Amino acid sequence: MNKKPIVAGIGELLWDCLPSGKQLGGAPCNFAYHAMQAGCEGIVVSAVGRDELAAELKQVIYQLGLSTQFIQENELPTSTVTVELDGNGHPDYTIHENVAWDHIRWDNEMEQLAGRLDAVCFGSLAQRSPESEHSIKSFISALKPDCLKVFDINLRQNYYTEKVILDSLNVADILKLNEEELPIVARYIGIIGYVESQLDQLINMFKLKHVVYTMGSKGSIIKSKEEASYMEVPKIEVADTVGAGDAFTAIFIAGILNGIPLKQTHYKATEIAAYICTQKGATPKLIQHIY
Repeated sequence: MNKKPIVAGIGELLWDCLPSGKQLGGAPCNFAYHAMQAGCEGIVVSAVGRDELAAELKQVIYQLGLSTQFIQENELPTSTVTVELDGNGHPDYTIHENVAWDHIRWDNEMEQLAGRLDAVCFGSLAQRSPESEHSIKSFISALKPDCLKVFDINLRQNYYTEKVILDSLNVADILKLNEEELPIVARYIGIIGYVESQLDQLINMFKLKHVVYTMGSKGSIIKSKEEASYMEVPKIEVADTVGAGDAFTAIFIAGILNGIPLKQTHYKATEIAAYICTQKGATPKLIQHIY
């Protein structure tokens, strides 16, 4: 029997406070959960406070079937994010500062975990504070050579810098970004031209294996040096789009790790992300077999 790929999401862990109530959130956690649903062992690496919100959050993560072993505790508050939805279910996030995941500690346990992973997903948001930025960079440096490093850029509010983006691109194997984020990245690195040309330039400049480019209801493009895939989005009734991009990334990466052809894993990622949009919150249980 083949060993399950081991994947981790490192960074922010929080409660998304939606109009309908609070839901587990944070892109790294969403990624780990959906990768687990796609047949991987999913691990969350983050930090929470020593408060009631933390205890509740850990309980929810445990109930989802994820390990809480690498969720540290510190004296800062457990993170909450205020989420407002527009008429189409698209979220607007208000992210609060100086919370527990701003102080993820680099330690021996994290170093040992890094050496076991087949893929890790990280973003720019959790690198807004020096301590977590150091820990994430140290974690990436400790990965085994063939571990896939997935930079899901996730630009939020003003919590990113040109340096963080360039440093992350320089270590990434796979870049995931959307139509709002590409112009910002293009400006930082000085690329111009139509979208597909910019994606090709990114692949060449940073020696990326894949670029995953999402365009909301207009579909998505996945490119490598060898091939390109475009996929439309199914017509759906949107509840909210929170976590859909994280699910897309997770399903795609699980497919790559399991040797699934690009078109097939792109189709699955699109299908699952669309389903997530029909549900409330980022971590609904999937009722179908993925791979």
